[in-house]
Amino acid sequence: MKIGVLKETQKGERRVAISPNIAKQLIEKGFEVYVETEAGNSSSFKDSDYEKVGVKVERRGVVFKEANILIKINPFDEEDLKLVDEGHILMSQLFHKSHPELLKAIAERKATAFSMDAMPRISRAQDMDVLSSQSNLAGYKAVILGAYEMTKIFPLMMTAAGTITPSRVLIYGVGVAGLQAIATAKRLGAVVEATDIRLETKEQTESLGAKFITVENDSDNVSEGGYAKAASEEYARRQREAVNKSLFQADLVITTAMVPGRKSPVLITEEQVKQMKNGAVIVDLAAAQGGNCELSQMNKTLIKHGVKIIGTTIAPESVSTNASDLYAKNMYNFIIHLTKDNEFVWDMEDEITEETLIVKDGTIRKNGKTE
Repeated sequence: MKIGVLKETQKGERRVAISPNIAKQLIEKGFEVYVETEAGNSSSFKDSDYEKVGVKVERRGVVFKEANILIKINPFDEEDLKLVDEGHILMSQLFHKSHPELLKAIAERKATAFSMDAMPRISRAQDMDVLSSQSNLAGYKAVILGAYEMTKIFPLMMTAAGTITPSRVLIYGVGVAGLQAIATAKRLGAVVEATDIRLETKEQTESLGAKFITVENDSDNVSEGGYAKAASEEYARRQREAVNKSLFQADLVITTAMVPGRKSPVLITEEQVKQMKNGAVIVDLAAAQGGNCELSQMNKTLIKHGVKIIGTTIAPESVSTNASDLYAKNMYNFIIHLTKDNEFVWDMEDEITEETLIVKDGTIRKNGKTE
């Protein structure tokens, strides 16, 4: 079976789906690996690095022609799909719940597609979970970005001229990105607080040395498939009231709250921003889905009411070497799980296959059932 690794074309993207080290491991398992010319350059992987481990580095059209499995990080775009043929197996983050037109286009090519962002949050799938591996880096980078943009340092510092008090950091959302943000901010010496709709994250927050701001929920059903669900309006109001004191004292605020397939919940209103400290910084990691701050705009840094608001996804691509290597390890584990003796098993009783297989031979599937 032949695996084709395509160069990412999305603006600003610097990652590559398979690193040379993982390509070597796939070849040792009996797969042939093709990589598009210069696909790894922005991740510090040269074409020669791939060739040294036995990869065939070819032009884009050749990769499409030769490979059975085509791998990307971002969704396949219109230009990609022109080269997709019947029988091709596509693997990438499809974000299928919000891109029905993409699924239709893939189905029209009579191809098969797995969506890596649909990986179930179960123990067996942890080493295939690209959202977690990339979010981990995003949480770390968000704190580093915030530290760079602030006009204060993080740690307590005692000097002959006087004592500098530690910065205060508030984090919304204690998922993978939030936990890494907590850990990073604590390592840098900040006073850290966090809040989340899921009360089970309280123990995780406190284990990292941060304070958890508790808001009792009016529903026990606050998560689905390992992801937080949208909260009620009443809960959102009570959360704002409980968190306001910490928000208004914070030097850095990082928001990470996203609901798969839906607009991000607004957790910080313009009225709240008006009451924040002059010079405070908000890093909104949910900006691509509308933002957790009412004033956020994707890929823009704004100063509103004295507060700097950075709308971003953060970008694991900003640490593309590590991000590519982690994504590649996830892909390796996924491919090995789905295949035996270099052939697909197609075990439709397997939860991982059921959840991630979105289009099969031109037929769009949803919720594990063929339409």
